[in-house]
Amino acid sequence: MYQLRNYQQEAVDKTLQYFRKRRQPAVIVLPTGAGKSLVIAELARLAKGRVLVLAHVKELVEQNHTKYESYDLEAGVFSAGLGKKQIHQKVIFGSIQSVAGASLSFFDNFSLLIIDECHRVSDEDDTQYSQVINKLKKKNENLCILGLTATPYRLGQGWIYEFNHQGELKTQKEKFFKDCIYELPLSYMIRHHFLTQPIKVDIPVTSYDFSELTQTGKLYSTKEVQEIINKQKRLTPLIIKNIIDITELYHRRGVMIFSSTVKHAEEILEYLPEGDAQIILGDTENNERERIVNDFKEEKFKYLVNVSVLTTGFDAPHVDVIALLRPTESVSLYQQIVGRGLRLYPGKKDCFILDYTGMGHDIYSPEISDRKPTKESTPVIVTCPKCHFENNFWGITNIDGEVIEHYGRKCKGAHLDPRTDEVIPCGFRFRYKICHQCHEENDLTARECTHCKAILVDADSKLKQARLSKNAYVLKPDSVEFNQKFDKNGNEFLEVRYYDFDAQSLSEIHYLNNQTSLKKFNINFLRSHIKRPELGLEMSNPSEVVQYQKLLRTPSYIIARKQGKFWKITEKIFSEEIGL
Repeated sequence: MYQLRNYQQEAVDKTLQYFRKRRQPAVIVLPTGAGKSLVIAELARLAKGRVLVLAHVKELVEQNHTKYESYDLEAGVFSAGLGKKQIHQKVIFGSIQSVAGASLSFFDNFSLLIIDECHRVSDEDDTQYSQVINKLKKKNENLCILGLTATPYRLGQGWIYEFNHQGELKTQKEKFFKDCIYELPLSYMIRHHFLTQPIKVDIPVTSYDFSELTQTGKLYSTKEVQEIINKQKRLTPLIIKNIIDITELYHRRGVMIFSSTVKHAEEILEYLPEGDAQIILGDTENNERERIVNDFKEEKFKYLVNVSVLTTGFDAPHVDVIALLRPTESVSLYQQIVGRGLRLYPGKKDCFILDYTGMGHDIYSPEISDRKPTKESTPVIVTCPKCHFENNFWGITNIDGEVIEHYGRKCKGAHLDPRTDEVIPCGFRFRYKICHQCHEENDLTARECTHCKAILVDADSKLKQARLSKNAYVLKPDSVEFNQKFDKNGNEFLEVRYYDFDAQSLSEIHYLNNQTSLKKFNINFLRSHIKRPELGLEMSNPSEVVQYQKLLRTPSYIIARKQGKFWKITEKIFSEEIGL
């Protein structure tokens, strides 16, 4: 009989608590090697009805089923690829392709559906997953749906669920999975020695340059990737030599190399030691693939090259080098690749992650879903002044690790209404766009006011229009000066002067000698210039502004318009507004 680890028991308990109150689809996040099969086993034991466990490939179906039965438990398999279509057991492990084509009688008496690698479930209505779920719901009104994944996000779509157990609203877009009810960080598994320590090695001297693909922010094709590799073909033998040198110097036992294309994989194989390397491609026949995989697991050869086929459902614990020679914008895919080398194995102390792509992904998790705004940006924690939720944003820290600036726009905190079970967002905005008609706060990405429906012009359009206008001037500031000055009547005022790289300048002045002007300055100037808007700082005179100017930031662009003989600053555009 099996015994659950503490975190596995906690995951089971959280699942039971959730489904006693709610019937909305939920997610559990468990990293590779966390023992999800034990969680499945315990949930299946406790389930009142039948349990269906779905996976997207036969290898994962077989792997999950084998591990489940290793606990002296019985389960059926429904997968054409595995040559079995068993339907009478309480627990059935099935491939989505086969189950989607099953007869209606198959779907009777299920109380729990578990979807492995659930980040593959789309929000669209015409997929095989949606077909299976609809059939199950029609036959089983109280069906519980639980997703399991190590990577709860999809490239181009973001988080796969709306609200998590820590009170964070991940997205306000409607998702199939509503709640993440338990999440175990990869760092916990490594810290407590349930997984091997990854050692990431970025090798800038000998690495491909994929920047012309990644800087566009768009998805790229295999053809485009191959064109880049062709231009940098001389690097491939140097990279492979580097991999071999590291492998031999540190006495590594198993090396998985992830290549970009089929042609790239074949080229890589040419430079690896003959007889000590094999290749698996998408069209490698099943029998041949099984032979290669088994030989690799038995350590009959050291180097295994593949193209997008061994990212999930593959388990070779002796692997202690992962070499990435393919670019990917998907953090999810990156973490799945890294996960191939993190399982424990006798004598294995760590796993080298050799990155030859320059992509710079985080091994642990993308706690911040927004694109990194600057090279200097680092993850920071910012407490909301309204609900006290601790937000993960991109920001800048000083040498002591203190947050001096952040790029967060809106608090991610939320709470469940105990009466309606509705998720209520906090709604506090750190940065926002004010409607020119009704003065309502709007998100920086808004194209229309949420209150009065007025059209809101985005920053890129403002810049484009200003550059085309003869009566507008656009300055890109390089530095800024804050000066306390006095007019000819002895009245004190603040001058703010912005300089570009060519020492051209624009300035603005602010009199702070009455409550009206102070309020106007704090709302119109400080609100956008303050590096930490949640601090709610207000300043009462020019000397105070000059004294605390380090707390203020410089706009990315300034737009001025001609008024008589002079230029008057009318708009400022900050870094977080550009390209939204």
